[in-house]
Amino acid sequence: MNTSNPKNKVGLLDLELNQLTKALFLALVALSVVMVTLQGFVGPWYRNLFRFLLLFSYIIPISLRVNLDMGKAAYGWMIMKDENIPGTVVRTSTIPEELGRLVYLLTDKTGTLTRNEMVFKRLHLGTVSYGTDTMDEIQSHVASSYSQMHSQAAGNNASSPPPRKGPSSAPKVRKSVSSRIHEAVKAIALCHNVTPVYESWAGVTGETEVAEADRDFSDENRTYQASSPDEVALVQWTESVGLTLVSRDLASMQLKTPGGQILTFRILQMFPFTSESKRMGVIVRDESTAEITFYMKGADVAMSSIVQYNDWLEEECGNMAREGLRTLVVAKRSLTEEQYQDFESRYSQAKLSLHDRTLKVAAVVESLEREMELLCLTGVEDQLQADVRPTLEMLRNAGIKIWMLTGDKLETATCIAKSSHLVSRAQDVHIFKQVSSRGEAHLELNALRRRQDCALVISGDSLEVCLKYYEHEFVELACQCPAVVCCRCSPTQKARIVTLLQQHTGRRTCAIGDGGNDVSMIQAADCGIGIEGKEGKQASLAADFSITQFRHVGRLLVVHGRNSYKRSAALGQLVMHRGLVISTMQAVFSSVFYFASVPLYQGFLMVGYATVYTMFPVFSLVLDQDVKPEMALLYPELYKDLTKGRSLSFKTFLVWVLISVYQGGILMYGALLLFESEFVHVVAISFTALILTELLMVALTVRTWHWLMVVAEFLSLGCYVASLLFLNEYFDVAFITTVAFLWKVSAITVVSCLPLYVLKYLRRKLSPPSYCKLAS
Repeated sequence: MNTSNPKNKVGLLDLELNQLTKALFLALVALSVVMVTLQGFVGPWYRNLFRFLLLFSYIIPISLRVNLDMGKAAYGWMIMKDENIPGTVVRTSTIPEELGRLVYLLTDKTGTLTRNEMVFKRLHLGTVSYGTDTMDEIQSHVASSYSQMHSQAAGNNASSPPPRKGPSSAPKVRKSVSSRIHEAVKAIALCHNVTPVYESWAGVTGETEVAEADRDFSDENRTYQASSPDEVALVQWTESVGLTLVSRDLASMQLKTPGGQILTFRILQMFPFTSESKRMGVIVRDESTAEITFYMKGADVAMSSIVQYNDWLEEECGNMAREGLRTLVVAKRSLTEEQYQDFESRYSQAKLSLHDRTLKVAAVVESLEREMELLCLTGVEDQLQADVRPTLEMLRNAGIKIWMLTGDKLETATCIAKSSHLVSRAQDVHIFKQVSSRGEAHLELNALRRRQDCALVISGDSLEVCLKYYEHEFVELACQCPAVVCCRCSPTQKARIVTLLQQHTGRRTCAIGDGGNDVSMIQAADCGIGIEGKEGKQASLAADFSITQFRHVGRLLVVHGRNSYKRSAALGQLVMHRGLVISTMQAVFSSVFYFASVPLYQGFLMVGYATVYTMFPVFSLVLDQDVKPEMALLYPELYKDLTKGRSLSFKTFLVWVLISVYQGGILMYGALLLFESEFVHVVAISFTALILTELLMVALTVRTWHWLMVVAEFLSLGCYVASLLFLNEYFDVAFITTVAFLWKVSAITVVSCLPLYVLKYLRRKLSPPSYCKLAS
């Protein structure tokens, strides 16, 4: 139910170029109509109109799409070849420029900001708490309780009275603590979905079975497999304190005691964890004593109503969460044979029902979940990923607002937000109270409005209420916060938050996550990044970009995002300029010759103009960069300029249109002024000057030269000069080798390009862009 159909993602740059292309189409129609009007609608004017439309069709940059798509493929290749972000995979060829336009970054917590490597840190029994430095006490308690049980069992087998002296000599409190620890450790060792796996050293199947029997579950070869790293951490901890899970199948589990005994438990029923119930349970029968016990563990919100009344659970959960620990409540209930048989018959009946089966099964299980004995509270730490703090700081300096959307509880999420510096220690935090009605939501929003520059922490339930009644107000206030943390979020809610930000702000969003529960959010965002983590490759495969560590996001956005956007903007505008210049020349030519709809250049010249003669230098702009990668990482503030979209806008487009009109006019009028006796000389002079002008315009646009750019320039010039010798129908070889041809071409080219070079130099001196100031 949390899955959704992914949308086709289109980059903002592509949408902007589409708008400009529409403007160019209107210009084409307008120019053709003007030409026909100036002709005086003589004869079959509509035929002339279509002839002009075809003559000026170079205004529409058809090669733009090809150049851009090739450019995007090149950017993807550069990202994957970057040695500073190894293992990065680009799974889309349409939106690399989006990486340079992001304003909101929505991130998951577990496995994204943290490593998803769990370490057991705390065991709390209500009256006593054990941390990492006191685990040896638990070990001694477990060892002593099992040795007592073993000696009692041995005494009973020998038909001698049980030894009372041992237990009674120990203090009463010590015994109760010891037995409670024993019960808690046993419950943690039994209530899970972990399977121990043994590496087989033998090559043949038959030998493997013998080897496994002989090996007697040796510790060196054992690894644990489970659906969640929390589970593995708990079972590894019980092994460290002496109670080891040695084997498991569908019907039974075997534990090894500190003394080396094997205890067998038969699994009667298994209730797996679900995101709705937030808990899991198991009913087991101890083979040695035939006792039936129902063990359950889960989140405190789910378990607090199930366990017997106590005065410490809620407080201690809060304390552990503030330390950044993930908490689980463990409880048990002993069942008689009659109670279990009654439950089993009702459970089987519920599973067979045709209507409302899920509800009936849940109701039967809930009948067992009453007045359970609270055994302990466990705390597991999830460590932060490498370089999370500097990466988040860099992104914040780059003007990107970071929202953390997590399924964890409020305290844990807040603690991780502070420890990762998503929320700075000095920053004010507004914890949005739990609201359930319109009035409460209104009061809380007013309280948030009164507080300036504070981070917002809100739970999924409260968020749902706010979005139901005050969607616009809530999003407006949340967008003003420097950081937002949403906890207890479902996957659908994560996707909805992304969509809301897109609709209300119109800004570009990026979602980053590592698990299947982040897929909806990744697909809804303008740009989705997946991390290959402990939770499989679902997020990585659904994303547009796949990385191995969170810290790689910084370089991906600040360096590759910047370069992709800047390069595509320059490439797009130069391709448009290329079409506009030749169309301007055609317009001037037609105007001079009484608005005749006659082509200026024919055949191969028109084909070669957009391909062999100018393609390589124009495409070589995909190697251009305005700032070195080190500089972009050192000054992430440069990224803020990109989000304003100034590299490609109607303003820059109009500047390029003026340049094109100026150059087209100069080239054509220059060639006509220097007209000699034959028309063929106009074609030779103007076309050669046009090619040189295009090559010089690429040189004018380049900000950092790459050796391949120089090669492309000279290769294109070489191709043109070589083709002059073969294209006899267009060029008079005797004329193009004269001094007159060379000075005329040089003069026209200098007049068309020199003023632009002078203007560029003056602009750099008088009003340099921010990156120039840093570069100098």
